[in-house]
Amino acid sequence: MNLTEKDLKQIEAKNLSLDKVNAQIQVFKKGIPFVNLKDAANVGNGILKLSEEEKKQKIQVFEEQRNQKKILKFVPASGAATRMFKFLFKFIREFDEETETVNSYINRNKAVELSLFLVGLEKFPFYKEVLLQIEEDNPDYHTLSEINKKLIFIKTILAKDKLNFGAYPKGLLPFHEYKDHVSTAFREHLFEAALYASSNNLANLHFTISNKHQHIFDQELQSIKEAVEKITNTKFNVTFSNQCESTDTIAVTPKNEVFRDDNGEILFRPSGHGALLTNLNKLDADVIFIKNIDNTVVSKYKKEVADNKKMLGGLLIELQEQAFTFLKRLEDDTITEEELITIARFLKNKLHVVINIEFEKYSKTYQIEYLREKLNRPIRVCGMVKNEGEPGGGPFWIKDEGGNVSLQIVETAQIDKKNKSQKKLLKNATHFNPVDLVCGIKNYKGEKFDLNKYVDPKTAFITQKTKFGKDLKALELPGLWNGAMADWNTIFVEVPLITFNPVKTVVDLLKSAHQIKE
Repeated sequence: MNLTEKDLKQIEAKNLSLDKVNAQIQVFKKGIPFVNLKDAANVGNGILKLSEEEKKQKIQVFEEQRNQKKILKFVPASGAATRMFKFLFKFIREFDEETETVNSYINRNKAVELSLFLVGLEKFPFYKEVLLQIEEDNPDYHTLSEINKKLIFIKTILAKDKLNFGAYPKGLLPFHEYKDHVSTAFREHLFEAALYASSNNLANLHFTISNKHQHIFDQELQSIKEAVEKITNTKFNVTFSNQCESTDTIAVTPKNEVFRDDNGEILFRPSGHGALLTNLNKLDADVIFIKNIDNTVVSKYKKEVADNKKMLGGLLIELQEQAFTFLKRLEDDTITEEELITIARFLKNKLHVVINIEFEKYSKTYQIEYLREKLNRPIRVCGMVKNEGEPGGGPFWIKDEGGNVSLQIVETAQIDKKNKSQKKLLKNATHFNPVDLVCGIKNYKGEKFDLNKYVDPKTAFITQKTKFGKDLKALELPGLWNGAMADWNTIFVEVPLITFNPVKTVVDLLKSAHQIKE
């Protein structure tokens, strides 16, 4: 790789090393192997399904201990809302009102989302705000044809000199319309946190956001904090961080050469949500809930969602306490062979760790070392919902190059769909990953783990992108809840579909979980 002095200064300015950049280019050249699926995880085979009594018991454990724990809610929230309105941008760009009607455009393009959007227009939480803006700009709006009304409505949402919703962070868009106010997803997360991510009437929340959106998040927090604290009887400690530039990755051409912009500078790109492991690693809490910014519900569903979060939290606390007890026993020379077998069974039956079949043949000293290494790791309890055809990752048993089998959350991009057996396992998967995690990041001595030590670097992604009208290849780091947590102890638990209500496209706001009146 031929780099100029200017290139080296650019790399240094991003706190990247030349070795790291070279290693990234080698990844492009060598490619990234697909994961090897051994089996889909399902209920009874890697996914735990609790009875109603068991759920109540886990919730009770959480409630009894929450005030002795520092709890934090971690919310990835850096994405802009551009993709939410992708089909509207396409419509405005392609629709020709001189030659076709809106209905003919919908039929010709099979534009189902546009049809749903227009039918449900008055149910959107921003409907009144858009109308006010339109009436201010177009006093004769109500005399216009239906086509022109629709066009003006959509243009008002998207135009840079109007509401410009596509450029907003998703978390600050109008999400839910109540009788006396409209709520953002950001505001809803505060209400949720009061229910399950608080202790001693204090809720700690950490949002990862884009630096350019910092001021509007600050403004939103200032405008809502006092009112939400009064309603919930909870104080909020809200902090923000940005994705570190040092986690950016180099872009290359289709021939794996350095991709440069029009000024000749190397193009570096944000490396996906896996980069947020750096942000997570800087936080300090006993229990950390992780949930995406767009996955929230209106108030009438919040208790059910919160109960499921508490259930996951209670299970985490129980398993962690048992693991800590065992780890302390492993330090005691008086530990018996029977106790070692009990610990091995706990790993296998409760944490779904596959124990080496030769374990009982190991010397006692090596058994202790082996069990300690398996137990003394970060732990995550992950909610899983039944597969309803949503795109994205899911829970699988995978086998690595060393023949080790483990439970992992796998993205579809990591699976070789040309391989018939792998494709079949993917097709027959029963559950889906809603990004619903509760994490323990401290060891039995109360010390924080260095989370960077538990990443599988071979689970990165190479994606095809365009920039300046030219094709490029981009590298994304192992996903935060995928390869970045590959070596954590992992427990999957079935949770109801109500806990998964993402807003990937604006028409998702018409679903019942986002509507006060159905």
